[in-house]
Amino acid sequence: MVRLSRLGFVLCLLAIFCSAETRFHPNIILITLDTTRADRMGFLGSKRGLTPNLDAMAKQGIVFSRAYSHVPLTTASHATILTGTYPQFNHVNDFGIPLSPRLPDLPDILHHEGYHTGAFVGSLILDPLDGTAPGFDRGFDVYDAGFHLRRQGADRYKTVERRAGVVVDHAIAWLSHVPEGPFFLWVHVYDAHDPYDPPAPYKEKYSAQPYDGEIAYVDASVGKLFDALRKHNLYDETLIAVTADHGESLGAHGENTHGIFLYDETLHVPLVIKLPMNRKSGERVSSRARLVDVAPTLLAAASVDVPQAMQGESLLGLLSSDAKEKSAPPVDRPAYAETDYPHRAFNWSALRAIRTGKYLYIQAPDRELYNQDVDAAATHNLVATSPAVAQTLASELSKFRDKTSQSLTDLAKPDADQVQKLQALGYVASADGKAPATDMLAGADPKKKIEISNLLHDAMFDVEDARYEQAVPLLQRVLKDQPEMPVANMQYGMAEARLKDFAQALVPLQKAVQLMPDNGMGHYELGLALFETGNWKDAAPQFEAAVARAPRWADAHFSLAAVYARIDRVPDAMNELDLTLGVSPDHYRANLLRGRILSLQGDAQDALANLEKAAKVEPDSVEAHVFLADAYQQLGRQMDAQRERLAARKIRSKH
Repeated sequence: MVRLSRLGFVLCLLAIFCSAETRFHPNIILITLDTTRADRMGFLGSKRGLTPNLDAMAKQGIVFSRAYSHVPLTTASHATILTGTYPQFNHVNDFGIPLSPRLPDLPDILHHEGYHTGAFVGSLILDPLDGTAPGFDRGFDVYDAGFHLRRQGADRYKTVERRAGVVVDHAIAWLSHVPEGPFFLWVHVYDAHDPYDPPAPYKEKYSAQPYDGEIAYVDASVGKLFDALRKHNLYDETLIAVTADHGESLGAHGENTHGIFLYDETLHVPLVIKLPMNRKSGERVSSRARLVDVAPTLLAAASVDVPQAMQGESLLGLLSSDAKEKSAPPVDRPAYAETDYPHRAFNWSALRAIRTGKYLYIQAPDRELYNQDVDAAATHNLVATSPAVAQTLASELSKFRDKTSQSLTDLAKPDADQVQKLQALGYVASADGKAPATDMLAGADPKKKIEISNLLHDAMFDVEDARYEQAVPLLQRVLKDQPEMPVANMQYGMAEARLKDFAQALVPLQKAVQLMPDNGMGHYELGLALFETGNWKDAAPQFEAAVARAPRWADAHFSLAAVYARIDRVPDAMNELDLTLGVSPDHYRANLLRGRILSLQGDAQDALANLEKAAKVEPDSVEAHVFLADAYQQLGRQMDAQRERLAARKIRSKH
């Protein structure tokens, strides 16, 4: 890369200040730390010693000590960060909802300004093609994702997420080859999201507090990125912003993780912005900042016009200047927040909140009001003693939400494939994506149901990690409290099916399909249970419903093919196998079954391609070698047939 020398850059920077017409576009790096609490940052007062690299960067930048997220969910919060709009405006308030091309978009704006743009994300949750973040790749030259569902026994960090160190390595490799000109780099690290499983040596050092181990590992990984920037003489001249999408409850208010509540543990986030040449270094801003302000701030700092559609405000106006009174009080920017997750996932009431002045007000069935100046932990509800304040803030919240909302798009629902991916990450997909805003506030108060959310979350990870015996009693407790909860019924049926108790699995799976008739995942799991009980005829329409709702779901097409083959609908089976392989050419079972059918039909020559592919994809499969031997035998290729039979015998002997 050819970059300006330090002297040349300083001269350009001086020219900016001397001429209002001159525009200089610095390199920009946005780093988002998933699920990272503000109180773990040394630069925000933590004494745990977890973040030496971020602390050093904070000394060279501007620290916003009271920065707040607007929604405690990864996809929704990143939509706000990238578009500078509120969830009620961009409508990305649930998983799988596309980021509309009609929204302002930071990477797209910078791309049109001549920036080279690259994104490197750490989880399937932000994968625009194979995950639950459609449209997030808009404006990027490179969007490094490529995640996929985790099969039983597979490495979590090679499927649904990747370690921060790997994400950073990919980003550094891109930086070393990016063409001349300004660049925008977005780096997202997912490690602090549960399950908390830091790599060595952090796993051993923080065995009693693995969440802290994840934070320390993330800091070291971010430090590696900073070192690479310094090595390439890019660090000083680059505009860098570091923030988190949301925090983590860690048991506060009864919530183990995030998504349900709107207290500071999940919404107070770190935010540091380092300006080019470390201007304003060491400044600390106590005025409230919002994540909706991040995109406008980066654009303004890069001398790029901020679109009127962005609802956030540049934070540069909060910085000190000679024209400002040093004793001027902090500017109060009210911070709005919401979570529809309790309603969409559990049919409880959604929550809304506003932080303004010294108060936190939460709109819930049992309303909440806290004086954050004296009650930072939000333990003393003042609604009963200060009803007038509560009513005033309720009115202010309602007016603010109405003012900042729009009907941009119809709300979408995750498809069956996305449902699987959400469950792999411990999230519950929506049962209904089209509930009116007023209906969102109906239902039980999440404060009274939080244990159910915790139990279900733990059970879903148990199912994901094949700990079915542990999952069953948790799911039974959930269903005892909420027998009509669709996802709990589906997870319970899945757990029983994986334990081979298919008869026990049928009832909850049938109930899940009844409660969520449009959910392809439920139809698929019910089809599997029916297939295993030998009820192939009834399994077929369940798999048909699954593929109708997710046309590119390879496993669903294969399962339908297997059923068709069982009920003597062989041409239909072959068609489904072709569809499976069109989506996933290396699908082992589809290649195996297609090759076997062709071989049994006497078409051994055409069978070879599928059977050879099956043996290559799964070299330890006895069936693949046996079926391939049969095909070679039909063709008179005795030596090849003998080789494959020998391979099958060797595999059997190992087991």
